[in-house]
Amino acid sequence: MGLFRRPELPTTFDLRPPGLWSRGFGLVATRSVQTLAVLAVVAVGVLVVTQLSLVFIPVTIALVLACAIHPVVSFLRRRGVPSILATWISLIAIIAILGAVVWVIVLTVRSQWDDLVESATDGIVQVTAWLDTLPFDLDTVNLDDVWASVSGFLTSASFGRGALAGVSATASFFTGLVLMIVVLFFFLKDGPRIWEFMLRPFTGESYERARRIGDKSVEVFGGYIRGTAIIAAADAIGIGVGLAILQIPLAIPLAVIVFLTAFIPLVGATAAGILAALVALVTHGPVAALIVVGIVVLVNQLEGNFLQPVVMARSLKLHALVILLALTAGTILGGIVGAVLAVPLAAAAWGVITVWDGPHTAARPFRKKRPETV
Repeated sequence: MGLFRRPELPTTFDLRPPGLWSRGFGLVATRSVQTLAVLAVVAVGVLVVTQLSLVFIPVTIALVLACAIHPVVSFLRRRGVPSILATWISLIAIIAILGAVVWVIVLTVRSQWDDLVESATDGIVQVTAWLDTLPFDLDTVNLDDVWASVSGFLTSASFGRGALAGVSATASFFTGLVLMIVVLFFFLKDGPRIWEFMLRPFTGESYERARRIGDKSVEVFGGYIRGTAIIAAADAIGIGVGLAILQIPLAIPLAVIVFLTAFIPLVGATAAGILAALVALVTHGPVAALIVVGIVVLVNQLEGNFLQPVVMARSLKLHALVILLALTAGTILGGIVGAVLAVPLAAAAWGVITVWDGPHTAARPFRKKRPETV
């Protein structure tokens, strides 16, 4: 009899339209609100960072440097060196290296400045004589008018305001430098414990994800700085040797500038090479400048095609367009320092995405789901 039992009818009926906010314009509206909320959070974060740049930039630089120096501190600790002593040794070593670089630049510029000024004056005279040989007429610059304009600017109120702004910027720089050194010391000494303290609110899968994010960020930051330093050293040595062979003045400071600017990907070493070519132009003429340009191009090609893929393959997995956009955004928000920090921050953000759901599992929206070659 149970086989022919009449099925029971529901006693209540849901008369609401099914999935009103999961179809069509409702879905678009929901996603739009979510997107606006995310953009609002990002905008507030950017505003806070720009307003607290005197704190954010030194702390970020200290974090990146700590990730790069951490293997040295760990090596010393494994060798039985006390933790506090290993920290002091690493910190003093990095400060000594940076101080030596500044000292070499200042000493070389002071020793060659007179020769550079004399050569530059002769180069300007040669360029002026060459301009006089052109078939069309160029109005010459009245040096007296130029000097009068310079003197008027130096005695104006705007120069005074600019000088005060320069003093304020210098004070901010040294304040940030001291803060960076102090924070770097504590990151080197207690970095893992600081991170574990910040992870106290997390448990279970959230804690494991946070641990993966921290480990990946340290790996990316450290690998990026160490790899960039190797590439920058290769660029500086190659261009510096070429400048020394050509007997270009200030070859050592220019090589150091190449090393420092190489930490700005894509454009840094090229900009320094242009500066070296300009020095060669005013001191040794256009032929030497063209040779310097050729040396810069050759070194950049060797670096980009052979050295960078080997050194930076693991730490920087970003498309050139992403790097360019990150550089632009960083320069707008933080100037030169922002340009230097933008790429490692972007690389760390992508590294976090790649370990979001597991040690080798990216976040679901960013997983490769089909062949992406055309």
